[in-house]
Amino acid sequence: MNWWIILAVTFFAGMGAGLGTGFAGMSAAAVISPMLITFLGMEPYTAVGVALASDVLASAVSAWTYGKNGNLDIRNALVMLAAVLVFTMTGSWVSSVVPGAAMGGFSVFMTFLLGIRFIVRPVMVTAGTQGDLDRSTRIRQSLIWGALIGFVCGFVGAGGGMMMLLVLTGFLGYSLKMAVGTSVFVMTFTALTGALSHFAIGGLPDWTILTLCVFFTLLWARIAAVFANKADPKTLNRAVGVVLVVLGIVILGFQFLE
Repeated sequence: MNWWIILAVTFFAGMGAGLGTGFAGMSAAAVISPMLITFLGMEPYTAVGVALASDVLASAVSAWTYGKNGNLDIRNALVMLAAVLVFTMTGSWVSSVVPGAAMGGFSVFMTFLLGIRFIVRPVMVTAGTQGDLDRSTRIRQSLIWGALIGFVCGFVGAGGGMMMLLVLTGFLGYSLKMAVGTSVFVMTFTALTGALSHFAIGGLPDWTILTLCVFFTLLWARIAAVFANKADPKTLNRAVGVVLVVLGIVILGFQFLE
């Protein structure tokens, strides 16, 4: 295949995934996978593995950037992470036993709706007012929601980042910056676990494509995270909304092309 085509596809895939991760804690799999499958003819299982691997460093550098700016609730993130990991495995097992691809467009639809939501109704909670929940209630709800998010991720194979953003801002009272920072911290470990399992089962992908996707996703995630932490809440909400709406439309377009 022409090297310039590979470079162009991985650049735009990494840009979309990086912006989605750095701005909104969105999983890179939602953007990279359909592009690699559609334009490079990559086998779907391998494409998801590449996307998850690209997510690891992008989420890690985003989490570090948000944490450095005081926008990461690491204690609560660890609670949610434990629940997500356990129930992701449970959901994966259930999906292997019960055929169910009916929710295939779930994460794309949620991405589009969340984008509209952040544009029309911004999350204006500040870092100092994380809602009215006490610590024990927040931990209990994090376990419950983490279990649900993990199960859906394992069963459907997508939607984790968007579900976490929705739960953290809509139910746990987080500011948008704190929600994204906490979400990308959790995603660092879930993406690493998913990537290793994909490569162990399906084998290693093309190293050139993998390296380029990881690099471009990391680059754009870092740029987006730096901008997001400096932006005022209303500007950030609009930026996140626009990114999510555009990505939702683009991903839907890729699905029609497949």
